[in-house]
This record gives sequence, C-alpha cells and structure tokens, in this order.
Amino acid sequence: QVRLVESGGGLVQTGGSLRLSCAASGSRPFSITVMGWYRQVPGKQREFVAAITSGGTQSYADSVKDRFTISRDSAKNTVYLQMNNLKPEDTAVYYCKYTDYAGYWGQGTQVTVSS
Repeated sequence: QVRLVESGGGLVQTGGSLRLSCAASGSRPFSITVMGWYRQVPGKQREFVAAITSGGTQSYADSVKDRFTISRDSAKNTVYLQMNNLKPEDTAVYYCKYTDYAGYWGQGTQVTVSS
C-alpha cells in the first residue's frame, strides 16, 4: 500500500507563493510512475493541476501554466508543486496522487489565497 504525506499548504495573499510537498512511501518497483496534484473546492469536481512522470515529462492545467512548476526527487519519492503569483481562484484543497499499478491519493492540504 502506497502512503502519501502532503505538506506546505496555508494562507497567502494574492500574488504570493507556496510550495507543496508530497512524499510517497511503500511504493513498488514499476517502470513508469506518475505523481501529480489535483485540487477541489466544495461543490465542485476534483480537477487536474499538474503531473510529472518518472521520466520527467510534465503536464499542467491551462489555468496554472507559467505560474506553477512541478518537480520530482525520485531518490526521495517526493513531488513538489511550486506555486507563484497565486490568485483567489487557486483556493482549494490540493491532493497529491501517485500512480503505478493503481492510483493512490493523499489526505489533502488546504491552500487559501486572500484577495
């Protein structure tokens, strides 16, 4: 069973920055893995934010391109999300997801951007 521990959420003003971290433990050897971030606000579906493969290929939602950067430390099995120029509409619970044979979710971390 893969366990994900997220950290780094909090309250920030518009235009500020935050860095989220997600450490995976219990993972099994697999040729390709993907670690990513999703977010969800109450009453809405969880939406994709960014992802990175074990080979380093990155993908982003259009709403966060040029503001957010995803990176990965494979030795530590940790993924990071650097969020810059934050906007009130970025306010959400951010969830980490690890995918190998199956998908695993973290518990979520709250990000609040005040206007």
